[in-house]
Parts: sequence; structure tokens; C-alpha cells
Amino acid sequence: MVTKDNAHKILARVDNLPLYLHAYAYHLNMRLERILPSDLLDIANENNLHGVKIHVLDGEGYSLENMNNNELSAFGDKARKLQLDIHIETSASDKKSIDQAVSIALKTGASSVRFYPRYEGNLQDVLAMIMQDIHYLREHYQDSGLTFTLEQHEDLKSHELVSLVQNSDMTSLSLLFDFANMINANEQPLTALDTMSPHITQVHIKDALIINEKEGLGHKACTSGQGDMPFKELLTKLICLGDDKPQVTAYGLEEEVDYYAPAFRFENEGDNPWIPWRQMSETPLPEPELLEDRLIKEKHDAIQQLKFVRSVLQQIKNEAHVILTK
Repeated sequence: MVTKDNAHKILARVDNLPLYLHAYAYHLNMRLERILPSDLLDIANENNLHGVKIHVLDGEGYSLENMNNNELSAFGDKARKLQLDIHIETSASDKKSIDQAVSIALKTGASSVRFYPRYEGNLQDVLAMIMQDIHYLREHYQDSGLTFTLEQHEDLKSHELVSLVQNSDMTSLSLLFDFANMINANEQPLTALDTMSPHITQVHIKDALIINEKEGLGHKACTSGQGDMPFKELLTKLICLGDDKPQVTAYGLEEEVDYYAPAFRFENEGDNPWIPWRQMSETPLPEPELLEDRLIKEKHDAIQQLKFVRSVLQQIKNEAHVILTK
């Protein structure tokens, strides 16, 4: 809700909100190599976005992971020419994954690296492994010039993530808040945001339907504006984080229509539950006869999300104006 206390912040910030194109919005097209990393830069530029968030694997055979040094340099050069920031993403926190993501980030001139852990085991053992990974990150890359974000990604609760950052002794590490990923950890969006808020610097924007599962919650991503996420409230609170300057420096437009994730945390699970192994996020491809239409729809969905987000931001701005003119 917009209040007199935050209306001034909103009006000072909302018109220049740093919106980033997220490669997952084109996940199916990129898996089939219909859209490649360089194309993302063009799309971001055409839509007046601040930058791109791209996974090391996006684009399959043409992904950043498969580029040589000259190709990585050319990707970075194109981004700089278009005045676009680059954020690199990887879906693990182990040494090999971090080394690869950081190497790609430095070779492309990226400013930030996102990671999240994928370990199986009892919660306390998993948290200990993640702390070892963060220790490695701090020892090797604290002075790399990059910032790092740990994303809340379906299996850890907000207070556990906050504890990891607080205990990291790493000034360049913060949290990335995803609009829906707390659902699978049996949390609600606004509650999770309040818990994580002191440490949030980046965001993934998407919408999702909440699915009740045995003493837990799953989510199925859907068209933005048609799900259960409190879209306007989340954006309002995020815009207002930070007193003297905006705390959130990047909002990724991550439309994920049809992506599904099951419940990972449950009611009455105790203080050391089992965390199961899971694969990297992936949206299933449709049947072959439906594929071409689905790929077209995905591109349409991505642009529609941008329009929807901008319309919600305009609503928030209008409410701030009304409050200050009362």
C-alpha cells in the first residue's frame, strides 16, 4: 500500500526503475536455439531495459558456457555499445559452478553473479555445505569487483537465507528475491519479503498459482496478473527499500508460464528436515504439433509481462501522486 511516508520515495524512483530482461522469459526458444544470447541484448535494447540476466547455459550450443574468449568479449562489447548491464546466473553454488560463472562474468564485463544451492540432505548438513561454498566465494572473489546474489529458490526458508548472508562476512553478497519461490518452502510472499528485506538487492518478477499439496505448497507460474502473487504490494515494498537511495538495483522480468515446482518444505517438519535433490529449473516442451505456436506465445508472453509490469508501476505512481495531493 502506498502511504504518505513512502510516496516521495516512489515518485523519486519509479520512473527509473532498473528493469532487466531475464533470459528465462525466452526459455523454450533458447532451448531450441531460436533465440540466442546476442538476441537478448537486442530485445532489451528495443524495449528500453537496463540490462539482461542470462544463465550460463541459455542458448544451448550457443550459450555463454560454450563461447570462446573472443565470443564472450564480443558479447560484452555489444552490451556496452547498447549501454546494457549484464548479470550472469548459475544454478549451483559449488566451486566448479562458481568458478565458471565468475570467469564468464569477468570476460563479458558483467557486474553481478547469481547462484543458488542444490544439495540433498538434512537441512543442517545442507546449510553447512552452503556455508563452505560461500567461504570459497569470499576467499577467491570478494575483491573481483563483482557483486553476488543468493536466490531464494524453493527449498530454503527466508530466515535461513538471511542467516547465510549475515554469517558470510562478505560485503558483496546479498539476496535475490523471487516473487514466487518462497511458496515451495511453505512461506507467503509478503512475509518472506519482510524477513529478507534488509538484504535484498535484486528481484525476479513473475506470477504464479499456489497449489495446495500434502501439508505443503507448490507453485505453477502463469501469465503475470493472473496468479496469486500480490504483485502491486510486492513492487511497492521493493521500490521503497533503502532510505537514502534505492536498495534494489535490478528487477528481472522472468515470465515463466507453465513452469511448475512442487512443495519442498512442510508443516510440522521439525527443525532438521530432509531436503531432496532437484534438477535445474525447466519448463516442459509441448507436443511437437503444438511447438511452433508455443514458441510464438512465449515471445508474446514476455512482452506482455513487460507491459503489465509497467502498467502496475504507473498505478503505484498514480496512487503516490493522489496521496501527496490530498
